Amino acid sequence: MDSVRVRPLCSDDLPSAERASATTFLEADCRSRRVGEPEPRPRPAAASRQWIDRMRHFLIEDPGGCWVAVDESEGDDGVIGFAISQNRGPFWFLATYGVLPGRQAKGIGRRLMDAALAHADGRQGMFSSTVHPGATRRYRLAGFSLHPQMRMVGTVDRATLPAITGVREGRDDDIDWMNHLDRRLRGAGHGPDHTYMRGTLRLVVSRAYGRPGYVYIDDQGRAALLAAAQPATAQDLLWEALATSSGDTLVNCITPANEWAVDVGLAARLDIGQEGYLALRAMPPPAPYLASGHFL
Repeated sequence: MDSVRVRPLCSDDLPSAERASATTFLEADCRSRRVGEPEPRPRPAAASRQWIDRMRHFLIEDPGGCWVAVDESEGDDGVIGFAISQNRGPFWFLATYGVLPGRQAKGIGRRLMDAALAHADGRQGMFSSTVHPGATRRYRLAGFSLHPQMRMVGTVDRATLPAITGVREGRDDDIDWMNHLDRRLRGAGHGPDHTYMRGTLRLVVSRAYGRPGYVYIDDQGRAALLAAAQPATAQDLLWEALATSSGDTLVNCITPANEWAVDVGLAARLDIGQEGYLALRAMPPPAPYLASGHFL
């Protein structure tokens, strides 16, 4: 432990931090794999590059929230833990956090979380949490409420897809009202994260009947982040995402406050299961809303 130092993340750390992230989350996926689910696979090269690009975005936007634990006895490849958090006005979120499996339960995670929470400076906050007992204990002691999350997986029954009207492709000039909607639902806009996501994901929006909403959809047809003024709009947007999926798909970060998403998933013949917690401090569960794992 004398050789372990928690310090601010720098750009040169990103490849080593990505390797630590890939190892940490692969082990966690293997540990939590349910019977009948496919064996987790190592992170592909394209996803590794995307992780580094996303963390570089966070490092540019709010470097004070980005921390690593480094074993200085291991030189340039010494990143053994990471905590990447961001302040957006009065709101704080934890984008990703982990410690290498062989280095857990030694106080390193606590030191990383202490650094990230000091940056939060008492802001309301949100992040998606695993069920790891040590981590969840730490989150609760830090004042976060743990709201169980559900996920829905499977292949969409195409015969169940309804005809959706009132949605269109998003544009850059939608971001202002999207930030306004974010503030209503979670207390702060996504700000520069909208610009980043616009460059990496498909954006679909609805302005029908004065009930705005939006959804970001990844290249596999999965809803990556969804926000709406009314559950009916949220359902239309989720159906739009499911209509673009092929093969197995996933809808996750579903809290009990968002049962509208459960209804859509069940109607599409997806299977439901439980997956971790949405950790919240000084705020209610946002709804209608499906959080992003990284951008919340």
